[in-house]
Amino acid sequence: MSLIDEDEALIAAALNGSAYAWEKLVKRYESKIYNHGLRLMGNSSDAMDLMQEVFLGVYRNLHRFRGDAKFSSWIFRIAHNKAVDLHRRKRLLSTQTRIGDQDETDILESIPGESNLEPDKLVGDQLRNKEIIAMLGKIPIEQRLIVELKIFQSQTFEQIADMQDISENTAKTRFYTALKKLKVVSEENNVLS
Repeated sequence: MSLIDEDEALIAAALNGSAYAWEKLVKRYESKIYNHGLRLMGNSSDAMDLMQEVFLGVYRNLHRFRGDAKFSSWIFRIAHNKAVDLHRRKRLLSTQTRIGDQDETDILESIPGESNLEPDKLVGDQLRNKEIIAMLGKIPIEQRLIVELKIFQSQTFEQIADMQDISENTAKTRFYTALKKLKVVSEENNVLS
């Protein structure tokens, strides 16, 4: 049975009231959604908030999933929309309260991962993740979303355009513009190091 078929079977069972099927569906996607949120939002607290909002939205709207696209595409579309909403709320709150930058020391606090990795590899991975998150935080959310979907979720430009409700050319333009900005940020970091 393929992953798509398994998703469809779990969805059908969850819609028929199976708590086990719902739990299995959540476990299948929770680390992917969390890591997606971490790269988009820049800290673990917001990534956890995003993950909770995504699964709450999925739970409330699972009956609306038509199967026109893969479930993974549908759930990442929900994650995209929730991330944009959360980003806007944070920006609005920040503007209203005039609070400075939040302390982001907890960025790597609860990244789900494999516990059987060597400690030095885990530390190296955490440092690279922190650098990637910091660099992604320096580009606009619209471009960050495209980079996330293309690089970390391996979506095609056609899929990204459909998820974002933009043209394929716009998706490509945002992606390559983001890569140029990330290259500049990377070069600036290397000069400063």
